Amino acid sequence: MSTKRHVWRRAALAVVLAVTGCTYTTDDTAPPPTAPDPLAPLQKQVQLFMDQGAVAAVVQIRWPEGEWSKAYGVRDLESMTPAQPTDKVGIASVTKTMTAVTVLKLVEDHLIGLDDPVNDVIPGFKAALKPPGPITVRQLLSHTSGMPDVNDALPRDVDFRPVLSRTLTMERGLQLAGTIPWTAYSVGSFAYSNTNYLALGLLVQALRHKPFVEVMREQVFEPLGLKNTSLDRIDPREAGLLHGYVTLRGERVDTTDNIFFVGNPAAGAVSTVEDVNLFMAGLFEGRALSAASLREMKTSPGFAPYGLGLWEHADGCSIESRHEGRGSFWDYQTVAVISGDGRYQAAMTVTMPPLPTELEDESTQNKRELVNGQIESTLNETLDRLCEPAG
Repeated sequence: MSTKRHVWRRAALAVVLAVTGCTYTTDDTAPPPTAPDPLAPLQKQVQLFMDQGAVAAVVQIRWPEGEWSKAYGVRDLESMTPAQPTDKVGIASVTKTMTAVTVLKLVEDHLIGLDDPVNDVIPGFKAALKPPGPITVRQLLSHTSGMPDVNDALPRDVDFRPVLSRTLTMERGLQLAGTIPWTAYSVGSFAYSNTNYLALGLLVQALRHKPFVEVMREQVFEPLGLKNTSLDRIDPREAGLLHGYVTLRGERVDTTDNIFFVGNPAAGAVSTVEDVNLFMAGLFEGRALSAASLREMKTSPGFAPYGLGLWEHADGCSIESRHEGRGSFWDYQTVAVISGDGRYQAAMTVTMPPLPTELEDESTQNKRELVNGQIESTLNETLDRLCEPAG
């Protein structure tokens, strides 16, 4: 598996087949015939992804005057069924933003404070990880705990299939990460570690006295109307899924089965681009957390552009930053962007071309990171063209 760059698994092979999904606009918001189409560069970039071998791409843009969505490519390389804008996919570390909501709700309910230590609150925390000192909720949320990343403790065998065939529970994740020394000098600096959010899932379970999956459903999915989002295991045979692929010694492997990530608070959510936008809108419109909690989420405790479960990005139309959730698997790249006031949202998933994992070819890691960065820049540039400049 990959290390520290929130890439947990997967990739995919290449089909250059663009399939029109659905578009949603209103007559009064369509640009004049002579005006540049603000969505044209976005569509050009997505088509470039497809020309470079992506299996599928699904995107949805929402702004005050309209909504636009489209699917390109195919759901899977066996049936060649056209992808649809409503198709589900593993959204990787975008899950962390959802998990952060459940943690901030603990703070709102006075069950724990953001700057309270968790060492004696999270079951097995001290025994498994041997922290070098008190570690706070804020440090876990902001990746400033210095905690070793569980990814670095996973087997490095080229044949990844035995690892992915077993669920990585939160408890097992902490135990694996605990095999790597946790140094005192690393505490306080930003270092992205999936283990932080495994620990936070255990914190939520301990203080709510119910399974983390149940808490997420009750506090995030249902209240915000995310009807196509879950932390459950998916059936790869069901319709409406984008299939992911990697290659192993030249042979294509379908990696759609999410058994490894079931219930995972760091990367386990399966969703749609529509639901991801609904989640971000609900969060930034104040329907998930209080204004004070959202302010904390937006605020970075250090020099990295990362708050409490949210990345930060400049907004071309406002002095206030945009914020993002980013997810990267071997087979899928997902980015969700929202303006500070919640009025503009954009989400995209690209199913990667079939590539070997970095366990077999280290160079493929850079290719995945490049696509994730291109998605991010494309979505932000699109919102810059759609938004109204601050007066």
